[in-house]
Amino acid sequence: MDSDDDLALARTISLPQLVLYGLGTTIGAGIYALVGELAAVSGYYAPLAFVLSSALAAITALSFAELSGRYPRAGAASLYVKKGLNSKTLSTLVGLLVIVAGVVSSAALVNAFVGYLREFIWLPRTPIILGVVFFLGAVAAYGIREAVFVATTITILEVGGLLAVIVVSRDSFNSLPHMWPNFIPISADMPTMMLFQGALLAFYAFIGFEDMVDVAEEVKDVRRNLPLAIIITLVITTVLYFLIMISAVLTFPPETLSSFEAPLVDLYEHYSQQRAILLPIIGMFAIINGALIQLIMATRVIYGLSCRGQLPAVFSYVHHHTRTPLVATMVVTFCMMFLALSAGLATLATITSFLMLCVFSLVNLSLWRIKLKLPDYQGTMAVPAWLPLAGFIITSGFVLINLMEYLQG
Repeated sequence: MDSDDDLALARTISLPQLVLYGLGTTIGAGIYALVGELAAVSGYYAPLAFVLSSALAAITALSFAELSGRYPRAGAASLYVKKGLNSKTLSTLVGLLVIVAGVVSSAALVNAFVGYLREFIWLPRTPIILGVVFFLGAVAAYGIREAVFVATTITILEVGGLLAVIVVSRDSFNSLPHMWPNFIPISADMPTMMLFQGALLAFYAFIGFEDMVDVAEEVKDVRRNLPLAIIITLVITTVLYFLIMISAVLTFPPETLSSFEAPLVDLYEHYSQQRAILLPIIGMFAIINGALIQLIMATRVIYGLSCRGQLPAVFSYVHHHTRTPLVATMVVTFCMMFLALSAGLATLATITSFLMLCVFSLVNLSLWRIKLKLPDYQGTMAVPAWLPLAGFIITSGFVLINLMEYLQG
């Protein structure tokens, strides 16, 4: 029988690896999938929606950064809520919300994958979804060796693809001085809901930094490196997203951009006058990488809750050979398949954003409560007490706005 020492996780992840891992969990789930969808919702306000979402994400990312230094253990949001609000019920609820968000996010990314695959070959949507979901489920059930190495390798490809699009479309920025009034709400008649709806959808593109805390027990010098990596990841992501979105809406009208299944491919081909062979492949890798990470994350949260007695014990079953939670993996895979077949990308991305906003609201509140009881904590970064309170108010406000919109619609 394995001893506790045998089961301890090895701290092997460096700061650069962790940043690449964070970018990998974020970029594939965002810009490769949502450029056209965001243009359809917010029009020329799409770049501003990205900025608003980035600011919203930054507040919560800083809360996660401090909490990851205070409690550098697996369990993430569920653990933070338990520590801050001292409620097993809320802790379980947050864990379930994270699981659902992971399943929905995976389904959204599978839908995005369909568009990129059709750049090479047209196939019916249903067989593609079934094949991809079962493949991802099989990989998750079997296990991924050297997962961080694979994630960082794919991430380098993802970032390289985005940089290639930015470089080739650089001439689009020449028209910015004439077009900038279209991007800024200078009139009271500006449809505010377009901006807020876009910000909620764009927020999906920043989801991923919270997954970084799930590897806390495998990070070197975790109290320093994990908070720093979260901040670096958010900054790089924001810059890349903003440049891509500005270039896209400077090149194509939003209504045209929203009609593209793989908008970054169309943007690249428009300026290069060459067929983009490599970019769709990178996009597919990015999207599938994001879907797989979300699937595995959801199964591990289910497993963790089950081990702590917060879900039925059957979900903690681990196969003796693969050493993966097979029951949890099968449940997540079938739920992911159902959602991917029954809803489109924009709907699933918006649902994911809404669920994570609920989680982030409780995490911000938890940190504020923790700082009231223990304001000073040595050895890791700290944020002012007002910041998590502001994060709680802002994220809760977004939740209420979207609930009201849903009820009125």
